[in-house]
Amino acid sequence: MKWNEVSLSIQEAKGILIDCSLEVGNKIHGQNLEPPPPPVTIHRPSPKQRRRRNVPVLACSLQSHNADDNHNVVGGRSKTELQRIPDYSPYDDVSKDPNNNTNMLPRPLSSTHSSNSVSHLRVAYQGVRGAYSESAAEKAYPYCEAVPCEQFETAFEAVERWLVDRAVLPIENSLGGSIHRNYDLLLRHRLHIVGEVKFAVRHCLMANHGVKLEDLKRVLSHPQALAQCEHTLTKLGLVREAVDDTAGAAKHVAFHKLNDTGAVASSTAAMIYGLNILAQDIQDDSDNVTRFLMLAREPIVPGTDKPFKTSIVFSLEEGPGVLFKALAVFALREINLTKIESRPLRKQLVGASDDNNNGYPKYFDYLFYVDFEASMADQNAQNALGHLREFSTYLRVLGSYPVDTCML
Repeated sequence: MKWNEVSLSIQEAKGILIDCSLEVGNKIHGQNLEPPPPPVTIHRPSPKQRRRRNVPVLACSLQSHNADDNHNVVGGRSKTELQRIPDYSPYDDVSKDPNNNTNMLPRPLSSTHSSNSVSHLRVAYQGVRGAYSESAAEKAYPYCEAVPCEQFETAFEAVERWLVDRAVLPIENSLGGSIHRNYDLLLRHRLHIVGEVKFAVRHCLMANHGVKLEDLKRVLSHPQALAQCEHTLTKLGLVREAVDDTAGAAKHVAFHKLNDTGAVASSTAAMIYGLNILAQDIQDDSDNVTRFLMLAREPIVPGTDKPFKTSIVFSLEEGPGVLFKALAVFALREINLTKIESRPLRKQLVGASDDNNNGYPKYFDYLFYVDFEASMADQNAQNALGHLREFSTYLRVLGSYPVDTCML
């Protein structure tokens, strides 16, 4: 194919819009990126099976002296546990066998169904009660039941296995940068991005009642939260100790009734765990925003009635100017890129030399994650991806979803 405008066929366009997981040329250097699935027939779960998803997902917390709280202390981790997980996976990859009946696939949601008007949902987030992720989940789905999970991967698995309906997980922070773990998990799991949430982070320094600022010797919080408050904490002369999450730090300080230790967390966490706020808005930069992704088992059908964003991941052959060509497919169509992130491609030899490199070490192979401002309902965006797949070795649409224009 040439570099002129490319239009996808109707069948291909439907595949992008409905499945939102377009994979092209999935062989990289002669190896499959993911093992090819065996031919399967997908059956829609019965109402009885769907009821099995309403199982709590255990959250991670920090140990207390309370007999009802039996989790590990700071520095230790309790075991990730999903209780009574169903054996089936109703969203296994569909075989590319043309005789396979794909009419059994669940009907995709429309973009209106991804809005915060959806109620009675169980929404997974990482952390304990009072975490910023819980607030983001409640912003995305105001009437949901927020379900805490110990780790990011626990939240992904909870959605895949029908324990919850959605997950709301952080992907980047305006000060701390990208959450690389979640980029890797997006590729490993078969969930779809159905929306985004931007949440303004406002850190508070808190301690038990009766403890004054001058009594504090150390402070606990998530590593990124401590880094975002570095100047303030340095002025106070406090020793910083990192824990798994901000709300977990507040819970630990409260349950252990520590008199020389504070926590950096949200005002919601202070209220939940009965702590006194000694200082508000202690972050070094007031423009501190975290972007969260809303994940679901089924994609939404994108529209053109509102601003949309599309997220993709692709890989390229090695060679001069290849990345330039990949990005040019968007520039030629005046499609604005809002994010580009590269991640090393795993299971590839690093430092191995070959004859084509004249004996020099082989460079890393990379996956490129790109967000661009366009809906997959737009023919211009479809043409851009049709053009990109001419020289990409792997291409997958992670989701096409409405842009969040409201800041909380």
